[in-house]
Amino acid sequence: MYEQTQQQAPAAPNAPQGNQSDAEKNKAMAIVGYIIPILFFIPLVTDAKNSPFAKFHANQQLIFLLAAVAVNIVGTMLPFIGWFIILPFGSIALIVLAIMGIINAAKGEMKKLPVIGGFSII
Repeated sequence: MYEQTQQQAPAAPNAPQGNQSDAEKNKAMAIVGYIIPILFFIPLVTDAKNSPFAKFHANQQLIFLLAAVAVNIVGTMLPFIGWFIILPFGSIALIVLAIMGIINAAKGEMKKLPVIGGFSII
């Protein structure tokens, strides 16, 4: 019998790195803004403001909030196409992104959200 070696997948290039104790300590702060997007600033004004993990997720939450505002503005301004295509499908996409963000934060990972995660504001 041969021995299998476990190999860890290499970290994605340009992926932000944080330490595990920082992630464990600030998970709750990282999750808050995905549940209620307007609260993205909570990690920035609490004692988690020096945490790279909390700052990363606050940035993702701010971009998520801006995407939600854009979907709602465009969806309500365009008759028919906006009402029957952009709003329903955009809302479903936003819910999926929020769930992905919550899962990543709960796992202590600093993964960018698909499509909107590549932007950096904070």
